[in-house]
Amino acid sequence: MNQRNQEPGEAPAASDAAPLVGHDNRRMGLSVDALKRAFLDKLVYSQARFPEVATRHDCFQALARAVRDRLLQRWVQTARTYRDQGSRTVCYMSAEFLIGPQLGNNLINLGIFDNARQAMSELGLDLEILLDQEEEPGLGNGGLGRLAACYLDSLATLEIPAIGYGIRYEFGIFTQAIRDGWQAELTDKWLRAGSPWLIHRPSIAFEIKLGGHTEHQYEATVNRRLRVQWVPAKVVRGTAWDMPVLGFGVNTPNRLRLWSAEAPESFDFAAFNAGNYYQAVDAQVLSETLTKVLYPNDEMEAGQTLRLEQQYFFVSCSLQDMIRLQLQREKNLDHFHDKFVVQLNDTHPSIAVAELMRLLVDEYEMVWDQAWSITQRTFAYTNHTLLPEALEKWPLKLFRKVLPRHYEIICEINERFLDEVRIRFPGDDSRLRRMSLFDEDGARYVRMAHLAVAGSFAVNGVAALHTELLKSDVLADFYDLWPEKFRNKTNGVTPRRFVLLANPAMSKLIDDSIGRGWVTDMSRLRELEPYAEDPAFREAWRAIKRGNKENLVRTIKRFAHVDVDPASMFDVQVKRIHEYKRQHLNLLHVIWLYKRLKDNPHLEMAPRTVIFGGKAAPGYRMAKLMIRLVTAVADIIGRDPAMRGRLQVVFFPNYNVKSGQLIFPGADLSEQISLAGKEASGTGNMKFQMNGALTIGTLDGANVEIREQVGDENFFLFGMTAPEVKELRNCGYRPRSYYDANPQLREVIDLIGSGFFTRGDRDIFRPLVDHLLHHDDYMLLADFQSYIECQERVSEAYLDYERWSRMSIINVARSGFFSSDRAIQEYCTEIWKVQPVRIELSELSAQDMQFKRFAAGSD
Repeated sequence: MNQRNQEPGEAPAASDAAPLVGHDNRRMGLSVDALKRAFLDKLVYSQARFPEVATRHDCFQALARAVRDRLLQRWVQTARTYRDQGSRTVCYMSAEFLIGPQLGNNLINLGIFDNARQAMSELGLDLEILLDQEEEPGLGNGGLGRLAACYLDSLATLEIPAIGYGIRYEFGIFTQAIRDGWQAELTDKWLRAGSPWLIHRPSIAFEIKLGGHTEHQYEATVNRRLRVQWVPAKVVRGTAWDMPVLGFGVNTPNRLRLWSAEAPESFDFAAFNAGNYYQAVDAQVLSETLTKVLYPNDEMEAGQTLRLEQQYFFVSCSLQDMIRLQLQREKNLDHFHDKFVVQLNDTHPSIAVAELMRLLVDEYEMVWDQAWSITQRTFAYTNHTLLPEALEKWPLKLFRKVLPRHYEIICEINERFLDEVRIRFPGDDSRLRRMSLFDEDGARYVRMAHLAVAGSFAVNGVAALHTELLKSDVLADFYDLWPEKFRNKTNGVTPRRFVLLANPAMSKLIDDSIGRGWVTDMSRLRELEPYAEDPAFREAWRAIKRGNKENLVRTIKRFAHVDVDPASMFDVQVKRIHEYKRQHLNLLHVIWLYKRLKDNPHLEMAPRTVIFGGKAAPGYRMAKLMIRLVTAVADIIGRDPAMRGRLQVVFFPNYNVKSGQLIFPGADLSEQISLAGKEASGTGNMKFQMNGALTIGTLDGANVEIREQVGDENFFLFGMTAPEVKELRNCGYRPRSYYDANPQLREVIDLIGSGFFTRGDRDIFRPLVDHLLHHDDYMLLADFQSYIECQERVSEAYLDYERWSRMSIINVARSGFFSSDRAIQEYCTEIWKVQPVRIELSELSAQDMQFKRFAAGSD
């Protein structure tokens, strides 16, 4: 870091000549003493508390605010450098940013984690307790949002000018509780005590139109140009909240800018004076609903409307913000695409294509062809799914009601786009129907993925297999038209949070063995491979894993209220609960193991604790039923004394980033068992691998590349390949035939259907059993035999602890490819065409110290 710290006893005179640089230990130093003084300053002068009455949360807030000061010092220097250089900026648009708790991560990235621990200890405080006080920010749900957060971390670490744009959800998705074995959704009040990391920018605000109608008129000029005015039914105001995202070992904190909705006028004074007290605040309540909850239940039209409004709201605010920044430097928007490149993180922000066209054509009076050229050179689109239902489509009636002007713009885009298709593929009417931005079959829909592809200069998948399936299946027609747009960018995760912070003991062992450079150059982990043959190193490795498992045991006791055996294999599947993730295939194996142990109490097998975690969408009944099956199986096995020390099942409630940081280091086996061709990539598989867990999985998503990296002998492979899945489906998949032909499978399913796990109630799991026997969309029954045979190989390998340790070390040593730094570097080089900008903590010049906007009278 370019931070010069004042030594104890050093005269502080330099601070007077260099404001904001942090020469003075008393203000911005990173030493133990400086952190102690800053902590006490914040406790007293920001929170009006003194040590004797300060609660644990008060102390967390004081330390977080002291750390934030050090981030903002760097932020000011970063903003000044970006302004002076006019740097090309990456704008990452995502409906989710699952950022996780920030204090520990910021201490790691500042390089002061140990100093902070010592400073708190000298004050009689425990840093781990303070870290535990931080709420999980409710800004995301699953892998999509966590990927966005990892990418922001890597963008800052690689010193790439970037802004993340999203929504400041007040309540997040929900807090999961388990009641009588069922998932219960509680309000996620992550902001109830405020967040020390969020900075409100009320002066950065934009009005967002919704609903209404459009009015058309031609100019009274020779060109008779058409002008369109959007007359909205309502207007909401979006205001900015910023969060600094610091890179590791650099002075670059980029900005995560989140938008919050409010009414343009929050209080109707006339209504109040008339005695209509509730109407006086109606507009504020209705407007703020827009950013209350992440992913409202969209089974009903009201939920669908709110979700579409959410997406448009944050996209419009973000684009207007970029235009504001551009016009601060340029007189027009002709070179907007040179200043900004906008990455659309899946289809949620894809309305941005139509919104940028609206802004350029309607608000800034640009001709259509120029506006479309700028739009197509601004956007790049990442597809994250192969599931047809996840490729967002909006009912046409609803879309026109919420966004009437955008409907007209998309109609125009579609007409011109289909003309291009006709020229390339004359006479191919079926291709036109498939590629249209509107689904004309039955109820009409707007196809948002098609809009994103048409309006972007680059389209990428997130794993090698996923990208090939996009090109050959999901977006095959678009690949035929624009093959040059398509490329692969396999996902990655940040090693700072998920190794350095989550697994400090393993990180230290790696540091001591190969040096510290691996944290920003994960390819260096290959230097660990020779240590796999060192008995002393393997023993140290096992000791670290035992310690991590004991930490996880305590966490499970705290949240799931059960005791587990740290000597057993921790077999873990934590991710969103969904049929395509196939948690119920894992359960079929658990029940099969249970039956074997009941039939043969002396069976030789590795003792196993199977840990599940994840949330089901509130309206997803089958996923919630899968959770109920987990808890029912866990209850029966947990009450059977014959299973003690042999087999146990745990459901870890409210799985999130915070708990994941304990689960990943403690896992022995990572379950990545989706049907081949269904998972786009996955990132949990990478986090487990980086922490030394071995993978059992299909050739799906990034599993393919993980297996290529670690070698066949260090990966437990089962199941059909994607071509085999396709062939079986084409031939007519009949799940009942697998049930009839396999007595082991039949016995397991019959046990579920008999009511054995529900005290004789046969109805609870009947929908699940019926679906498996008669539909089985994700082919559990076809993969069952291969899966249980592979699990036997897992058990055999775990019993050979020296072999297992070697495999674990090799998995970590070969995990470097899955760093988000590698992924972001590929985006920078091949898609975004951006260069790093080095940030130095330098003294402000005399010109920098002039308050120009103040003198100009700017608000």
